[in-house]
Amino acid sequence: MKKIILALFCSLFISMPVWALDLDEAKAKGLVGEQADGYLGAVKSGAEVNALVSETNDKRSKKYAKIAAERGISVDEVGKLAGKLLIEKAGPKDYVKGSGGWVMKEKL
Repeated sequence: MKKIILALFCSLFISMPVWALDLDEAKAKGLVGEQADGYLGAVKSGAEVNALVSETNDKRSKKYAKIAAERGISVDEVGKLAGKLLIEKAGPKDYVKGSGGWVMKEKL
């Protein structure tokens, strides 16, 4: 019985990344979008979406801090530059956050 429980636990643990939502999938489903500050935002909140947003923004924050230190500019400036590029690079069906809230890029 212990072997079955151990095998079940291992299979669940190993398959967790399969369950996890990835960034491209979340964008395609309209769950997340890009913001002018260079960070990802949740268009439709949920535990999985919020976890993805948090993880992505943590990675971006570290990257922005590294670039800011190398270039002698603020992290906010790096984020704004990244946000501009990410919004420009977003597909027409991707969500971006404008002054009025979340909109599909093609409707900007």
